[in-house]
Amino acid sequence: MGHYFTNDNNLKEQIKKIEVKVNETIFSIYTDNGVFNKKGLDYGTRVLLENINLENKRTFLDVGCGCGPIGIYIAKQSSNNKVDMIDINVNAVKLTNMGIRENKLNNATAFVSDIYDKINKKYDIIITNPPIHAGKKVVYNIIRDAKNYLNDNGELWIVIRKDQGAKSLIKDMSDIYNFNIIKRDNGFYILKTGI
Repeated sequence: MGHYFTNDNNLKEQIKKIEVKVNETIFSIYTDNGVFNKKGLDYGTRVLLENINLENKRTFLDVGCGCGPIGIYIAKQSSNNKVDMIDINVNAVKLTNMGIRENKLNNATAFVSDIYDKINKKYDIIITNPPIHAGKKVVYNIIRDAKNYLNDNGELWIVIRKDQGAKSLIKDMSDIYNFNIIKRDNGFYILKTGI
């Protein structure tokens, strides 16, 4: 069984449409085998979305979007929000684009990118529920390099489990970021930082 951060053409397709409600926002996502959030919205992503502050921010990048719940939720908050969603997994991007169409969003795009390879602009907020199982090097590249794609006063938001390295990540990245722990919930840390 491959991981959700790889492209596995041998997986049997089992696309499902799932309705999600976060705060007062209802939206649909599509899931499939080999994609993160296969069973629906995971708990960590839910806690992140329930606590993220989008006020006075207009441009967003969801890194490792999976089937797109973070970016779709943010795009639904305001038609003025411009949301890009990226993933290395081709099937994840296909499902995210299905979700964009299903939710009738004209302010969101999803495309394949190996971390920031296809990114050529800056954002007010970069958000990630990083692919922990891809390894520390990949996760740290996502977080360390985010600074190059943030506007002045831009923010990086991360959800990570305490037992998957939240505290060591805060320490290891202290040379670049000053992290604020926005929420601790059931072993998940919601981290927010500026540069």
